[in-house]
Amino acid sequence: MNNVNSTLWQTYQHTQFLLTQRLSNQHSFAIITACNPFGSQLTSCQNRLLDRQLQQTIQQFKQPYRSLYGASPDLSHQEKSWAIFIDKEQALAVGRKFNQLAIYYVEMGRLLLLACGQAPQLECEIGRFDQRQRLVSELPDFEC
Repeated sequence: MNNVNSTLWQTYQHTQFLLTQRLSNQHSFAIITACNPFGSQLTSCQNRLLDRQLQQTIQQFKQPYRSLYGASPDLSHQEKSWAIFIDKEQALAVGRKFNQLAIYYVEMGRLLLLACGQAPQLECEIGRFDQRQRLVSELPDFEC
């Protein structure tokens, strides 16, 4: 089972999201990455392969989805991610499939951090999603 240590769990709570267009607070959606499974650092090539596999999985839901990046507040660490309009249980299953320690979920504008395995908390509300969105003219080149 995936385990998130308390330091990493705290780090996840400060994530910002880079988007080219704002997402509405009126719909619930998940934010999931396939990058760096189990919190380990993979090469860009490995992360791109996992990202393509995640996109194929997401397409099977036949629900709207959008590309974005999850980033540290200073933007020194960025991971390609996807916003997908699925429910929490489906989102957690996808996160687990791609060996993620946690995923994000937006519910009525509230940003939640959900553990995919063991963590200090299984679910933690970390603020308003609209306050974590950073609009950019274009997304960065894919480098995890």
